[in-house]
Amino acid sequence: MEPPIYYSRAEFIETDTGNKVSRRATIAGPQNIILGGKTIISSGAIIRGDLRRSGPGHAVVISLGRYCVVGEGCVMRPPYKTYRGAFNYYPMKVGDFVHIGAGSVVEAATIGNHVVIGRNCIIGKFTIIKDCAKIADNTVIPPNTVIPALSLFAGSPGHFVEDLPESTQDIVEIQTKQYYSRFQPLDRDLNMSYG
Repeated sequence: MEPPIYYSRAEFIETDTGNKVSRRATIAGPQNIILGGKTIISSGAIIRGDLRRSGPGHAVVISLGRYCVVGEGCVMRPPYKTYRGAFNYYPMKVGDFVHIGAGSVVEAATIGNHVVIGRNCIIGKFTIIKDCAKIADNTVIPPNTVIPALSLFAGSPGHFVEDLPESTQDIVEIQTKQYYSRFQPLDRDLNMSYG
């Protein structure tokens, strides 16, 4: 098992369902964002739930499943387009066990379950990422791309590299659960000595 990842208890808000949200993250329009539970939103992340279709009442703009990790400095905003002269945002749905690396910008329509998006990626508007797919670090996925299940995409523009093994689902589920359990509050009374 890898070593714990410590965070300052004062910096994170923990919800009843085990979500851990950094106070240094920007959560705009929180009433329009659903977190499924045991999801970590890292410092500097920006989630734009305020960008939504005009109209009365609440609309779910961004929904994240369980055991998701949104890395430091990530930007998640719903995709948008102008249709018949009307500008509209469309909801973004993210499945369970999804890890989004630091510095990535995501405007996907749908991200399936057991998906890993690397660091510093750009996921274009209305991209659909199927279950158990991986996006390598520094990949740029053009808008409206469909990433098939069990495939690895890399490059700029992102292209198919290889098929992933059937075990990808289990591996990603274990990795995301382990990341969550390793993400521990640093106790204030701990006198750590760096020798």
